[in-house]
Amino acid sequence: MTPDPLLPALAAHVRASAHARAAACPCGAATLAERPDATVVRHAGTVAKAHAPGADPAALALRVTAAARLPGVLLPPLAPHPVPLHGRLVTLWPYGTPVDPDDPDAAPWEDAATLLARLHRTPAPVAVPPMRGPAKAALAVDRLREIRHPGAGTVRRAWAALPAWARDEAPMPDAATLCHGDLHLGQLIRHPAPDGPWLLIDVDDLGTGVPAWDLARPAAWYACGLLEPGAWHRFLAAYRAAGGPAVPPEGDPWPALDVPARALTAQTAARALTKATAAGRPLDEVEQALVDACARMVPVGPGHPPG
Repeated sequence: MTPDPLLPALAAHVRASAHARAAACPCGAATLAERPDATVVRHAGTVAKAHAPGADPAALALRVTAAARLPGVLLPPLAPHPVPLHGRLVTLWPYGTPVDPDDPDAAPWEDAATLLARLHRTPAPVAVPPMRGPAKAALAVDRLREIRHPGAGTVRRAWAALPAWARDEAPMPDAATLCHGDLHLGQLIRHPAPDGPWLLIDVDDLGTGVPAWDLARPAAWYACGLLEPGAWHRFLAAYRAAGGPAVPPEGDPWPALDVPARALTAQTAARALTKATAAGRPLDEVEQALVDACARMVPVGPGHPPG
């Protein structure tokens, strides 16, 4: 098999970029991620990301520009435009300290909520495309057609019960609010490293849309029993305290969160089924909890947690 030339080319690109920014470079290098949809390489304080194959150059350029114009909320890029490299678009970013996956008690839920509220309250600085959350969820569910698993029908029925906009089959009801589009704890870093303020990263899904989508993953985890109630309530309280518009300032948040939370539950369950099937293994406890939540979702009406 011919080796993929992307990774060494990306490493050379980030090394040259790092050396152009520092007279004395410590030259520490690492591959931070290597997936079909993203390859991320670090050299000292510079990070290069090769975005998904087929990424829209104009849309990505607008998203990178938006990040540059939202300091204190989004990590600013080191270069103003994506550049092509072996058929992929590449962007450059400063390195930051990620969330420690081995210390869940230190997870910065309040910081994440505050950053989201600030993002949602800020007008888009450029005409960014629609937020890509529903499109990514639809793609994950559509991939269930390629597998045979008893849980696939359960997830697809839960998905079919959602309104058209959440399934990426109609425009979102909000076309003005700036959203991240794929919020989880892996999308936060401290910059400057190691202990600067938390910032949001990853602009691939940034755009205008329904802000409740950005709260939907922790809401879904809470509803499925995968996020302890204290963390969820701290997250929600911090978002409200910062003036976030996705939910009412007080009272029941679920009428706003219900549809996005159900959509994220279906998306995450679909990905779990796809991965488990590809690996030829049974679902683990967390994955089964997601599929079970989908089984309970169809009769659920607005105003109640999905599961």
